[in-house]
Amino acid sequence: MEITAELVKELRQRTGIGMMECKQALQESGGDTEKAIEILRKKGYARATDKISRETSEGLIASYIHANGKIGVLIEVNCESDFVAQNEEFKELVKNIAMQIAAASPKYISSQEIPAEEIEREKEIIRAQLKDTKKPPEILERIVQGKLSKFYEEVCLVDQPYIKDDKITIKQLVASAIAKIGENIKIKRFARFELGK
Repeated sequence: MEITAELVKELRQRTGIGMMECKQALQESGGDTEKAIEILRKKGYARATDKISRETSEGLIASYIHANGKIGVLIEVNCESDFVAQNEEFKELVKNIAMQIAAASPKYISSQEIPAEEIEREKEIIRAQLKDTKKPPEILERIVQGKLSKFYEEVCLVDQPYIKDDKITIKQLVASAIAKIGENIKIKRFARFELGK
């Protein structure tokens, strides 16, 4: 299949990734835009992991108010330079993450923040739910790990499916922003307020 300039342009607009990379991804996918996005995401994610160790001392503190003033979020997201902090794409990312927090109400940024005793308590609850099943211990442990992953999806921001595209997580959203913008980005902290809670 011939990869037209129009197809490349459309993919660039959807992903924000360079023309040559878009063209290569379309060639790899045989002209299938959705597969090309997946290919770019995988490559972008790989590139983003190189940047994850870099220091983030700039960034933005933003607020988001939802539901006629009944839910509010304050968030700090860091990047490497003031130039990126003032970039519209970065500001949009911060706003989208704040909207995610308002909608999905995570308690933690990642599973590393969950106190060990809370994880153990959750494992005990899961094991108690499974105590009457006649499955071998190694199968039970896999089920516990699977249910624990579901628990992380509920309470950890980076593990949650993105509210605007549930095929990706917040971690993947940030990774694709890192690949697109070219700097490390970290969600530093957030606070969610809900009237009456």
